[in-house]
Amino acid sequence: MRERVTAWGAKLLQSRAFVRAPIPLFRAGLGFLLGGRLLMLEHVGRTTGQARYVVLEVVRDEAPDAVVVASGFGRTSQWLRNVIAEPRCHVSIGRARRRPATATVLGVEEGETVLADYRQAHPKSWEHLSAIMVEATGESDPQIPLVRLQWSAGHGSR
Repeated sequence: MRERVTAWGAKLLQSRAFVRAPIPLFRAGLGFLLGGRLLMLEHVGRTTGQARYVVLEVVRDEAPDAVVVASGFGRTSQWLRNVIAEPRCHVSIGRARRRPATATVLGVEEGETVLADYRQAHPKSWEHLSAIMVEATGESDPQIPLVRLQWSAGHGSR
């Protein structure tokens, strides 16, 4: 049973329609309906220069001016490759919309510490999500890059 749930979860995360479904809510200013653990990242496509959108889970809330998110599909994620090329971005979270921010990829040590904290705070979520990432990526121990999104001064609380 657990294997079927994991396979189903991996298929959902690989479904463009599923992962993009919350974007219209955020763009309409209704992201708060999804709670504080999800955000929408608006970034610039590294080859097109056009705005791109992705909804991500907050792994660590560094309130009042930053959060950390994970790239569950590793370094091949398009959004990650885009923010590495152009770290200036916008974050919509809670009631805050299009907050100017800067993306910074965390170092390996800091990333491991953040993931250990997440595992401790959300053990059931971690168990399910890590199994889904293994299934979706085909890697037995997928590398999970973490990114800090720090908003600009004057764009405080959510």
